Amino acid sequence: MSDVGVLLKRWRGDRRLSQLALAGRAGVSARHLSFVETGRSRPTRDMILRLAEELAVPLRSRNELLLAGGFAPAHPEGDLGGPGLAAVLASLRAVLEGHEPFPAVLLDRHWTMIDGNAAVPLLTAGAAPELLEPPVNVLRLSLHPDGMAPRILNLAEWRAHVLHRLDRQAQATGDPVLRELHDELLALPGGLAAAQPDGLVVPLRFAAGDRELSFFSVTSVLGTPLDVTLSELAIESFLPADPDTARFLRSR
Repeated sequence: MSDVGVLLKRWRGDRRLSQLALAGRAGVSARHLSFVETGRSRPTRDMILRLAEELAVPLRSRNELLLAGGFAPAHPEGDLGGPGLAAVLASLRAVLEGHEPFPAVLLDRHWTMIDGNAAVPLLTAGAAPELLEPPVNVLRLSLHPDGMAPRILNLAEWRAHVLHRLDRQAQATGDPVLRELHDELLALPGGLAAAQPDGLVVPLRFAAGDRELSFFSVTSVLGTPLDVTLSELAIESFLPADPDTARFLRSR
């Protein structure tokens, strides 16, 4: 098989699509797709992009497919510290501030915290200094016994939610770093519990001193990113799940 054929077949397998189903979606013959996957036919740039679109391949991996097929990448990859992305990052930081007094963080594809608003220290207070040393991985910080875990009142339920979400993300992106992070966090203590059947969302129940706070998380991403780096950014915000939590946060 050619390199691009191997990668396309792997993505098709991850998406659990038959050659016939993918070929129908992409408007090519199943025979031609089979030839591409086995290396008997070299796909065009347009065909690679069309198949990647139907397979919902992330932008970073679309570039890898193109390179494997002998073509230049289609999507630029900006530097978070460079001038090209400065305006977008400034806008995202304004969004973080707009969530105050509720906690919100800006994350990269590996759950590394790029920025956070003024309410975040409410959640991270008391964590071991080494877990707060940049680069901070927010999932490790939340589930580690020296991090936020001792103050998460429904830790087994929250762990199950986080690990399930991370497992699905690792599968969807094919990112080995996320798979390693999942395995690392799974080995931490804290147990696993199914979400309550009567709940609409999985809450984060958190002890702040003698007060119990309850949050639900919301993830926001850019709607039309063409840059690899921007496509992998997300804002995770923690909104009050009950009136008492909202009143307490606003009073601060």
